[in-house]
Amino acid sequence: MNKSFRQGQILNLIRQRRIRTQQELARELARLGIQATQVTLSRDIRELGLVKTSEGYRQVESTVRAKGPPFAAVAAEFLLDVRIARNLIVLKTSPGNANTVAAALDREDWPEVVGTIAGDDTILVVAPDEETAAALRDKLAGYL
Repeated sequence: MNKSFRQGQILNLIRQRRIRTQQELARELARLGIQATQVTLSRDIRELGLVKTSEGYRQVESTVRAKGPPFAAVAAEFLLDVRIARNLIVLKTSPGNANTVAAALDREDWPEVVGTIAGDDTILVVAPDEETAAALRDKLAGYL
């Protein structure tokens, strides 16, 4: 298990549920087959920029993270259509703007978005399941 994979799993866990202690985090990682010592978890928490809140661990916005316009702004300007196919959502944009919209959507870091793939005027958004995709489609359609 490499460090980036472990840290990615930590981020997934804190986004999915409340994890309030390192002990809880270690237990959840162990359920995924990832063993980590307290020292390793402390280092991961620091490197990921996690803070302890009343809701559990949360990631604070990194200054290293690329900045750009908010999704609402680019969606209002470039998003033309939202379609669904099972757990996939297809977004249509004006020509040449799919990357801009996809990057803005990725920066939103919504838990219902597994990932995006952008072409010239089309974005494929992957949701974890059909129910989540339907809710996500409605959310995205609100930006039209």
